[in-house]
Amino acid sequence: QVQLVESGGGLVQAGESLRLSCVAPGRFYRINAMGWYRQAPGKQREMVATITSGVTNYVDSVKGRFTISRDNAKNMVYLQMNSLKPEDTALYYCNTNLRPYSYSGTYYDYWGQGTQVTVSS
Repeated sequence: QVQLVESGGGLVQAGESLRLSCVAPGRFYRINAMGWYRQAPGKQREMVATITSGVTNYVDSVKGRFTISRDNAKNMVYLQMNSLKPEDTALYYCNTNLRPYSYSGTYYDYWGQGTQVTVSS
């Protein structure tokens, strides 16, 4: 079992910035996708941004404001969030799809516990 560890959430005012970090501790044969999802109270979890082999994907509401990046050597993924808005308030989860072992071709999805981002108006 892999437990991702997120950090960097907090309380900020509208227009400010935050940077989220996530690490997948351990050694793995291959990591496919890494990404960030969020869930606001009373809403379904939604994809915010993903990165796979350098290709990024964003939900429309964060395009131009958020940037996802990855450090493959450290098994880390980051989310730089600029020009934050109150509607960005949510619990942000890190996700990865990885293949733990070379002898098995199976990939698994793992999640972090979440880090709270609160944006006041």
